[in-house]
Amino acid sequence: MGEAFALVTAVAWAAAVILFKKSGEEVPPFALNFFRVTLSSILFIITLALLREPLWSGAPPRDYLILVLSGTIAIAISDTLFHRCLNTVGAGITAIVDCLYSPSVVLFAYILLGERLGPWQFGGMAVILSSILLASRHEPPAGKTRRQLIIGIMWGILSMVTVGLGIVIAKPVLDRSPVLWATAVRQFGCFLVMLPVALGSPSRRRIWANFIPKRNWRFLVPATVVGSFLALIFWIAGMKYTQAATAGILNQTSSIHILILASVFLHEPLTRRKIAAACLALAGIAMVTVG
Repeated sequence: MGEAFALVTAVAWAAAVILFKKSGEEVPPFALNFFRVTLSSILFIITLALLREPLWSGAPPRDYLILVLSGTIAIAISDTLFHRCLNTVGAGITAIVDCLYSPSVVLFAYILLGERLGPWQFGGMAVILSSILLASRHEPPAGKTRRQLIIGIMWGILSMVTVGLGIVIAKPVLDRSPVLWATAVRQFGCFLVMLPVALGSPSRRRIWANFIPKRNWRFLVPATVVGSFLALIFWIAGMKYTQAATAGILNQTSSIHILILASVFLHEPLTRRKIAAACLALAGIAMVTVG
């Protein structure tokens, strides 16, 4: 069951990434992420209300703190970095950098949860890092310099490291908690952390202007529903019902879908270097899986 949820997550997330790339052409990274978190928090609260599930259950305070910390790291920080990467290097190269997600989950699962990590996992991580180095040699997107390309890739690497850490620290709580409740607490806790920043930011007018219906909602709203609501539920369910390392690896198949969708809908060139880097990354993921 957990494996199926993880695979569905990959498809949903790939579709959302394409929509987020279109949204990011007009909305800065933090503003876009805050919109995502706010709208998805509302959706989660409505869903809990319809199902008559309380947001404040009898869970110990420590579980709430862990889930909020997980959301802060894996959503507030990681997703903002992700949007910086996506806006800078495009969806295709971002898809390759995203392959670092699996090694991050596996490594943190080994460090924090004691899950097994052998020579094949270490080798797979090295291969995936090689694929990112290969992607960094790609020609920069139109209007970007090579320096911007490298900086964008670094944002992506930091994004994958933080999202891996964020989800693994929540794994013990997820194992004993209802999926929808745990996901809602993470998201709403993240909203409470981001709200003061949005209110106090010098760019607050630009941030809050995104909540006024406008033309870019045709990308922003469906991207949020698919990527920050549906995909997040499937992602947490995958983490709950299978090992963190297994879920992380299956989630990674989103990279294949993103490369294809970016070529079709964003007209990003599907170059031989991108294909080679993606194949190298997938070989690394296979090594991690076999190990």
